[in-house]
Amino acid sequence: MKSERGIGIIALLFCILVIGAFLAFSVYLIRLDNVVRTKFEGQRWDIPAKVFARPLQVYNNAQVSQAEFMQELDLLGYKNSDSYSKTGHYVSTGNTLYVHTRGFDFGDHVEPEQILKVNFEGGKITRVSATKPTVNGIAQLEPMLIGGIYPQHNEDRVLIKLANVPKPLINALIATEDRNFYHHYGVSIRGTARAVVSNVTGGKRQGGSTLTQQLVKNFYLSPEKTIKRKVNEAFMAMLIELHYSKEEILEAYLNEVNLGQNGNYSINGYGLASQFYFGLPLRELNVAQQAFLVGLVQGPSLYNPWRNPEAAKKRRDIVLNNMLVMGYLSQTDYEREVARPLNVISKPTLGPARFPDYLDVVRRQLRSEYQETDLTNTGVRIFTALDPIAQTNVQKSFKASVQRLEKANSRLDNLQGAVLVARPDNGELVAVVGSSQDFTGFNRALDAKRQVGSLLKPVIYLTALESGRYHWASPVEDSYISISSEGKAWTPKNYAGNEYGIVPMARALSQSYNLSAVRLGQEFGLASFSNHLKRFGVTSPIPPYPSIFLGAVDMSPMEVLSIYSNFASGGVKYPARAIRNVVDSQGRNLTRFGLEMQQTIKPDSAYVLNYGLQQVMRVGTGRAAYNTLPSNLNLAGKSGTTNDTRDSWFAGYSGNYVSVVWLGLDDNKVTGLTGSSGALPVWTNVMAQLHQQPVNLRQPSNVSWQWVDTESGDKLSAEGCENAVHIPMLRNSVPRRATPCGSAHYEVVPAEPSSNEYQQPEAPQPSAPPQTEDSIENWIRQSESEIQQGRYNDNGEVISSGSYTQ
Repeated sequence: MKSERGIGIIALLFCILVIGAFLAFSVYLIRLDNVVRTKFEGQRWDIPAKVFARPLQVYNNAQVSQAEFMQELDLLGYKNSDSYSKTGHYVSTGNTLYVHTRGFDFGDHVEPEQILKVNFEGGKITRVSATKPTVNGIAQLEPMLIGGIYPQHNEDRVLIKLANVPKPLINALIATEDRNFYHHYGVSIRGTARAVVSNVTGGKRQGGSTLTQQLVKNFYLSPEKTIKRKVNEAFMAMLIELHYSKEEILEAYLNEVNLGQNGNYSINGYGLASQFYFGLPLRELNVAQQAFLVGLVQGPSLYNPWRNPEAAKKRRDIVLNNMLVMGYLSQTDYEREVARPLNVISKPTLGPARFPDYLDVVRRQLRSEYQETDLTNTGVRIFTALDPIAQTNVQKSFKASVQRLEKANSRLDNLQGAVLVARPDNGELVAVVGSSQDFTGFNRALDAKRQVGSLLKPVIYLTALESGRYHWASPVEDSYISISSEGKAWTPKNYAGNEYGIVPMARALSQSYNLSAVRLGQEFGLASFSNHLKRFGVTSPIPPYPSIFLGAVDMSPMEVLSIYSNFASGGVKYPARAIRNVVDSQGRNLTRFGLEMQQTIKPDSAYVLNYGLQQVMRVGTGRAAYNTLPSNLNLAGKSGTTNDTRDSWFAGYSGNYVSVVWLGLDDNKVTGLTGSSGALPVWTNVMAQLHQQPVNLRQPSNVSWQWVDTESGDKLSAEGCENAVHIPMLRNSVPRRATPCGSAHYEVVPAEPSSNEYQQPEAPQPSAPPQTEDSIENWIRQSESEIQQGRYNDNGEVISSGSYTQ
């Protein structure tokens, strides 16, 4: 009885143990299953944000030369070939290009893969033919990838769909890594047993032999090599096979597998590896290149093609032989592919960003304009205004110009600088250069705060013009002045150390006289000057000292760009922006914080100020650029030189670009460069790299062009008269008297002989001469109306019959 009872107890305990083990095993499997499904069906990877340049638009009459178009294709990795049957290839025949585009998903629309026939003549596109119709007649190349942002786990990848993976790559992978992939249930019994025995006996460590097990190892588990991890790997592999199709498993593997290292970041997946090793999309690789990528699975470091090219080629050839054995390649195809060189690019394309200065601006604007939670790890795409052709050419021009200055003067060793180029009509940043050397993280375009010198003088003259008391022919005094500031006397001087006496206001600005600028600034006060700067976008502290009239205030090149963008746009402030839009992984545009344009200068005052800045270029400190660049561009700008020539500046604009150049030394030592001798030649070379349009601000109705006597400054004159200058004027600043030479072109009120007060033109107005000041005002208004009616040309000159010349 006792033995039977003992047997019963043992049986019961055994059952309990079996049930307990079964329950424990069930819990274990349920937990593993939860881990497998949660990650596999959720967000599998943290994907860095990708930053793209603007896409090149291709349409009839686009201002793109054939050389620039081919330069863009080269930046995108297109190949100049004898056939355009494959994407990423083009054929050049005379003035015609045939381009097989890759297509691109912009989120809100998809640009299709197609063939373009593009004809060029006279530096522009004359005709475009395409195999796919477009609604607006504009085709686009894919935008250039310029960098990635916010990788969280030191991983980078470009996700690919299985349908877009070349068949030879899949064949090579199956033939080399898992020939039984389509027939097993996640685990190779033989391979797992071999690995377990080897690990237990202390033999050579071995891993799982199936693609599914490799996926589990990389996707879910730590790199430790233990029996526990191996068991987990096997069960998780089977669970994956239970829930998901072979195609889903293979696609996940193709995006997960580690295929190299790029500095601190691992290269994961075949989509990124193709770009990293060959600079091409995966589908443009030949069979040998695909086989090389498959060979990297066994050891990306061991088969690194730059460090171990012979081992890399030997491993590639083994993969090709596997394909031959499995029947995926014919003998002829095998011999052709095995004879190819590795053909990896000279250095990885995913190293430091090609345009790090611009990318730095993008990063900062992302932080200030978007919610960071929308940007991290979700694979958003950031589309910018960067023009890669302009950026490349501006960088080269800038660095070459700086090198010339360094060679000409030994004390300019390590000369530094910055360049910003933007579009005045919308504030988009086209190019950013923050250093004359390699990017180190200190972006001088944003971070260098230096005194700006005479760059701020146009603000003083703008205030004078807005008052109605001054016009460009008004006399201003350029003589010594002493101003009490903080209990001390401040006595500014002109650059040459002398005085110029009474001069027309336009000359005072164009020649950058200091004394006249200070006197004029004092007349309107520091508060007015500071308020203008803040309204134009200056955020740096503005000290309450009169020396700020001569630019004794620290600003960054970006702040200077903001000021001059107001002038270039005709009085509208557009926030400088590098980012056009951000698209999430679902193709939806993310909302950015508000950015609004503001009217900062009345259009009439902006128009008149523009004339003064154009005179700087024509006869003043910027005339070297006016003599170099086409004169019909009507360029406008201003030089800036600080005390002891520590900083050299130039800011200016054409009709479609506004740009700023700063030069100096990081230790703030003397450079000996003025704005005209240093920054201006660089600015000129920068502007020469761009397709410029003439400055052509719309003339407001409150502005008319008048001939004015510069000798008196307060009398009208006429064309051909001595000291006569033709200038735009606000209505309330038009003089009410004329010189003897000028009075012949006006009807004169019989009054005192010295009066010479004009009343009306002879030809345009046949009515009786006005006799009062009110009549004069009416005539001024009517003459402006006649400009609108077409009786005068754009310069305010009469085009109808009569002897009057305005």
